[in-house]
Amino acid sequence: MGHEVQYILESKRLVWLVAVVFAVVIMFQYFEFPYGNVASSMFSMGQAQPSAGQTGQTNKTKASAESPKSSGNITIFNVSNHTTPVDTLGKGNNIGIEYSIPSNDSTTASPPPSSSASLTPPTIVNITVISPSTALDNNTSKPEVNASNLDPGDRKPATSENNPAMSAGESPVKQVPPVKAVHKRPIGDIVTLADMHDILSDNRASVRSMKPLWSSTVDQELLDAKQQIENAPVLNHNDRALYPPLYRNVSRFKSYELMEKILKVYVYKEGEKPIFHQPQAVLSGIYASEGWFMKHMKENKHFVTNNPKQAHLFYLPFSSRMLEEKLYVTGSGSRDNLVQRLKDYVQLIAGRYDSWNRTGGSDHFLVACHDWATDETRKSMNSCIRALCNSDVGREHFELGKDVSLAETYVRSPQNPLRELGGKPPSQRSILAFFAGQMHGDVRPILLKHWENKDPDMKIFRKLPSSKGNKNYINYMKTSKYCICAKGYEVNSPRVVEAIFHECVPVIISDNFVPPFFEILNWEAFAVFVLEKDIPNLKNILLSISNRRYLVMQQRVKKVQQHFLWHVKPVKYDIFHMILHSVWYNRVFRV
Repeated sequence: MGHEVQYILESKRLVWLVAVVFAVVIMFQYFEFPYGNVASSMFSMGQAQPSAGQTGQTNKTKASAESPKSSGNITIFNVSNHTTPVDTLGKGNNIGIEYSIPSNDSTTASPPPSSSASLTPPTIVNITVISPSTALDNNTSKPEVNASNLDPGDRKPATSENNPAMSAGESPVKQVPPVKAVHKRPIGDIVTLADMHDILSDNRASVRSMKPLWSSTVDQELLDAKQQIENAPVLNHNDRALYPPLYRNVSRFKSYELMEKILKVYVYKEGEKPIFHQPQAVLSGIYASEGWFMKHMKENKHFVTNNPKQAHLFYLPFSSRMLEEKLYVTGSGSRDNLVQRLKDYVQLIAGRYDSWNRTGGSDHFLVACHDWATDETRKSMNSCIRALCNSDVGREHFELGKDVSLAETYVRSPQNPLRELGGKPPSQRSILAFFAGQMHGDVRPILLKHWENKDPDMKIFRKLPSSKGNKNYINYMKTSKYCICAKGYEVNSPRVVEAIFHECVPVIISDNFVPPFFEILNWEAFAVFVLEKDIPNLKNILLSISNRRYLVMQQRVKKVQQHFLWHVKPVKYDIFHMILHSVWYNRVFRV
């Protein structure tokens, strides 16, 4: 009997001990261990633990994962699993204009979404189309979409389209491991040039690009090129074609020579005219950049290859202007059919070639100047390198380090795109500042409110009366010291390149605008950037620039001009080669 009593007491103690341990576990679980729970914390002791910063990113990403979306024989899902080391891109000769106006603006930025999900090789039945933003965008609100630089009375801003990746009848077809997104540092209302430099450096340091599903010789060629660029020696510069102060790091411009030496581009032959393969339709007007680039790319013998396996880049030859002109129904407020046409094109390419699927489209690129292109391409083509005129890093889906800011150029004569090139020497530029244009957006009315007919030195007008060859407008640019480049509905404006074309120092009033070739050019060396809120103080800002400093900037405008000119036949360092170089440069630093 005594042994039985003792056994009962020991059993009760054991039960009590188990209950206490269980309570302690529940309490610890309630307060949450750093790695999620007690069990996982203990079992992970022998594994490499992430840093504190990595932990926050890792935990946030699990919630953003989605199962793939099916569209015909295409599966669209969010995945990328390759990291690029830090790009310590120099900021060059940063000698921009500074003026003493109090500002509390501060911004931060973040790397793009990523994942560590692994992929299996594609099959004929199920072709994988990678779209890094598809999964995340479905849970976020869409920005209001506006049009910019529209032809008079032609279009009005339209509302955002429905998610093209989740049309009726679509359903996930395979389960994908949870995708871990990188935590986005919020971007403030105003992103200054200094902020953009930081954002670009951050994105270079933490970029996640699609790792190829199978290897190719072009991958090693890109890695070799990247190493040569990163280790480029300081140039003992005897080449007068390049003027070092114009570049953030002129030594890094060795990448241009590498491009000329090894780059091969495959141009897809699919697509029906006039939306695809008809550059002649867009060789004049404000969308001319996409037409001229397509023309030169298709005619090129040096870069273009007919063998996709040799290509470092793949060009999607469509015109965003012709897409809008042929498919948009005026007054409908919907661009769903435009988005669907691009989605169908990607499906066509993915169904016929394995090149898209090998990299998820990360080595494909497009060149589009219409304001709507940023929003229209952000689903089915967001994994591509997008050369876009609407380069708004604050509100639009423009990703520094992947996407390229496309120079918006107004070509008046396709037969002679260099007609009226140049302007008066500084001694004959009697006008301090000039602007004329339609009242698109909310910045230009403010500009006119403060400066129209207010000061004889400030020639600020609405649209000038029509004249043969637009002579009045051109003469003002040729005889002004500073040309005001105020945003329209969107951040971009052809006036930036027009000012350079006529050797007038551009004054850019467009918050969050990423200027063309930002990765390479040191814009502060030859342009003035004024915050929109500082428009009332515009004249004082310009007068604070000494005459000596103005003369330096004006000479630099003349020197940088070669990078913004279209030629009937492309020449070295011209705008065609600079656009291609920016695409190439971003591709190299994302392998």
